[in-house]
Amino acid sequence: MSNQYKVAVVGATGAVGETMLSILAERKFPASAVVALASERSAGGKVAFGDEELLVHDLATFDPSSIDIALFSAGGSVSKEYGPKFAAAGAVVIDNSSTFRYDDDVPLVVSEVNPDAAKQRPRGIIANPNCSTMQLMVALAPIHRAYGIERINVATYQSASGAGRSGMEELGKQTAALLSFQDITPAKFQVQIAFNLIPQIDDFQDNGFTKEEMKLVWETRKILGDESIGVNPTVVRVPVFYGHSEAVHIETREKVTVDAARALLAAAPGVKVVDERKPGGYPTPVTHASGTDPVYVGRIREDLSHPRGLDLWVVADNIRKGAALNAVQIAELLVAEGLPPKAARG
Repeated sequence: MSNQYKVAVVGATGAVGETMLSILAERKFPASAVVALASERSAGGKVAFGDEELLVHDLATFDPSSIDIALFSAGGSVSKEYGPKFAAAGAVVIDNSSTFRYDDDVPLVVSEVNPDAAKQRPRGIIANPNCSTMQLMVALAPIHRAYGIERINVATYQSASGAGRSGMEELGKQTAALLSFQDITPAKFQVQIAFNLIPQIDDFQDNGFTKEEMKLVWETRKILGDESIGVNPTVVRVPVFYGHSEAVHIETREKVTVDAARALLAAAPGVKVVDERKPGGYPTPVTHASGTDPVYVGRIREDLSHPRGLDLWVVADNIRKGAALNAVQIAELLVAEGLPPKAARG
């Protein structure tokens, strides 16, 4: 592929934006130019792009008319204001916020699960799922398509980086302070995050679940195209810097054995099975996920309480696969589809 697409990364100075730039360079995305965009406060600074540095431009004053593909990771309010502007200027917007995920005319895409959905984008916008949904779908879609899933019980253990750079900074500062016998005052999180677990991410809804939990319900059904799937989630913030973990219990329409599930997962794109019944024979955020691309699955076993139940442990880097990598993979789908760059349209 020749280098021909002009790509914008909106939110280039954030944790996900920086990783998007890194992955674009690592995967040698066919770009004639990559533009780093952020708020006026960050404009004029530099961000890394492979062996180069890119000047950060002010999003508010940037003209999007030359952009072919725009990767957004700057928060919902920025996506809501600028995503449609970039799309109206002819760019395909790949948005990492929740702003457009539940709109019927915006596809919600996991590259390994429903890539064809990216072709139907009447508004010129494609949504990236929530990080916890992303890894869950990569692991469960092969099983659902082979055996059908009736119900999912999932408890997530989500790292501080899921709350952005400020979440990681708070975890680091609190840990250092507590180890020095100093008092701490929570700021980013509702309560102390260091050496603690917080069973709340995002705001509580009227039904008692948090919005983060409801995202797992809404997004699972949309991505798999099956509104009948029951999803019962509990999400927990944990004192880990990178990598989300999920304890997943599914009930299938047809019984699936451990061996059959393991074979399906071993052959599934984006999945790496780490499932040895010995100490350390399972994936963890630190030893496997952090800084890597696969969705790791281990602790595969039959549910003792249900005749068609299966239990899994699913781990992935929430910044890479949970956000940045999938956005770049969607952009690669556009290239494979034959999206004509503006320069070639004359």
